[in-house]
Amino acid sequence: MSECTHDCSNCSQSCSSRTEPQDFHVDPHPMSHIKKVIGIVSGKGGVGKSLVTSMLAVEASRRNLSAAILDADITGPSIPKAFGIKQRATSTGEDILPVISKTGIKMMSVNLLLENETQPVVWRGPVIAGVVKQFWQEVIWDDVDYMFVDMPPGTGDVPLTVFQSIRLDGIIIVTSPQELVGMIVAKAVNMAKLMNIPILGIIENMSYFVCPNCGEKHEIFGPSRADEIAKEYGTEVLAKLPFDRELSKLCDSGLIELYETRAMEPAADRIFDD
Repeated sequence: MSECTHDCSNCSQSCSSRTEPQDFHVDPHPMSHIKKVIGIVSGKGGVGKSLVTSMLAVEASRRNLSAAILDADITGPSIPKAFGIKQRATSTGEDILPVISKTGIKMMSVNLLLENETQPVVWRGPVIAGVVKQFWQEVIWDDVDYMFVDMPPGTGDVPLTVFQSIRLDGIIIVTSPQELVGMIVAKAVNMAKLMNIPILGIIENMSYFVCPNCGEKHEIFGPSRADEIAKEYGTEVLAKLPFDRELSKLCDSGLIELYETRAMEPAADRIFDD
């Protein structure tokens, strides 16, 4: 036998020190039946990732699909606010029941477990990652066609935990037109490729503003680079979303389910028709 190089991928020998790639994926609660899970990610904060997550869930619900949101942004949860949900999640004694929105969207967020929604979550990374796994394993989601996982920005503990623990059918990267974001998107793309997670496409938020008086489209942050970036990384632009004061108003009022737009339709057609 030749000298061991400790590189099992290039060795056909079977020995006591041989190691195989480990699968860290875990199953959801036994009473949960989830058909597809899509992660919503961004390389930086403030690009509207939670907004896109909420809009996709609303669009799925409007298409008579059972939708759910797992809010993995533990330290900055905003999903309940957009849906106007203030009640706390309930428990069966051993398991957790998701809160259901006015139109039937199931969701779980740390804000639904806190006594006060303004209470800060001052936890270390491993604890936060553990809570995300609890939301996946200990919540009785029941039947879900599409679950959207709203992840915190960046490539830290929580995205890594989600990628390793939950079998994602793909991710959507949310970006904005600023020059800096091209580099930020690259980080999210490269992490997904490293973890062998399919990239469904890019959604560009704050892409433009339509003047209510003349109807002219203004690219406030300059020309969009979304198509260029998508081509560079072998993916596609699913949608370009405008600034909309009505959307901001409805989110602040917890009424996002009332928002009407056609801007998200191209993304929804691509995602839900697969």
